[in-house]
Amino acid sequence: MNRQPRFPPLAPVRAAQRFLALALVLVSSIAGAAQFPNIPAPPDLGVKAYILIDYDTGETLAELEPDMRLEPASLTKIMTVYAVAEALRRNLIKLDDKTIVSEYAWKQEGSRMFIDVDKPVTVDELLHGDIIQSGNDASVALAEHVSGTEETFATVMNQHAETLGMKDSRFTNSTGLPHPDHYTTARDMAVLSRALIHDFPDIYALFKIPEYTYNGITQKNRNGLLGKDPSVDGVKTGHTELAGYCLIASAQRDGMRLVSVVMGADSDGARTRASQALLNYGFRFYETRKLYGKGAKVATARVWQGEHEHADLGVTKDVFVTFPRGRYDELDAKAEIATQITAPVAEGQQLGTVKVVLGDTSITTIALSALAEVPEGSLAGQLIDRVMMMFE
Repeated sequence: MNRQPRFPPLAPVRAAQRFLALALVLVSSIAGAAQFPNIPAPPDLGVKAYILIDYDTGETLAELEPDMRLEPASLTKIMTVYAVAEALRRNLIKLDDKTIVSEYAWKQEGSRMFIDVDKPVTVDELLHGDIIQSGNDASVALAEHVSGTEETFATVMNQHAETLGMKDSRFTNSTGLPHPDHYTTARDMAVLSRALIHDFPDIYALFKIPEYTYNGITQKNRNGLLGKDPSVDGVKTGHTELAGYCLIASAQRDGMRLVSVVMGADSDGARTRASQALLNYGFRFYETRKLYGKGAKVATARVWQGEHEHADLGVTKDVFVTFPRGRYDELDAKAEIATQITAPVAEGQQLGTVKVVLGDTSITTIALSALAEVPEGSLAGQLIDRVMMMFE
């Protein structure tokens, strides 16, 4: 990055301002094209719902009915894979585990991997069949291997959904086959896809494989953007009569990753075109940059009654910002630091915020935390500071 956003002189803030500042850890406030008149409205896609988010910031760049509860169809398998990946991470299962296929898994309707009943298959093979071939039989076999029954596995899926903040989702099975209590939203699916990419990049890499052969049968990945758009490396399709045609896509161009969710399209071609249009829109009109790396010093605060007079303030994780393309040099930053900070100060203690703005539009608010502890000073030093604070 060529430069940091400009900082105004730091000034004390009123008590109410300080309370609000310290209550915020990281609050994003971009609201898509409506905030920026120079950005055109998103395209009319002719689908039930969609959302487009930036991967690094989680900002919503475009949306239509993002919180409408809809059938997810095989988009469900993203949660199935997430739950399996978490079980692998916790060493509850292993990729080379062999599981015996139950008759229940073998009998699943719809798309299939064509596993054989009562024959062993590895978790790794099942993941390939679930992700690439969208096999309902593979999904159920994975669910049974992780949790014993698909019903118990659905409970695990819902626990993950709650942890991830998917507020409008409920899963009753591992496949996405229709059920009246099985639903999600475009927003929740974006949250899930972003988490999968971040938490399990090795597993996510399987979603870009164009085809997979099992039991002598080769099936192609149903994501119509793979191969067509070289920047696309996932994620998943879904289709039932009630759900329509759905597609979650993720693409990375010039270091910027976007995630699009399209639900309820009329055809396979329509969902592919809608997803491509959303991705092109986001990359054309927005950009994302890294403002600060984890541990970067951003400001300095006066500390009273401490072993040291000042504390370096910075960020505890990488900070990215999304804004209209080409307007990076117009970004500005306004810092608010808590007044009369007294020792001891703990490492990581939040002591202020930085608000990044573009003109009159707030882009994001970033928490500023102490980069190192400041213990209490000597008794004499504390006494001197108490007297000085009376005149501040």
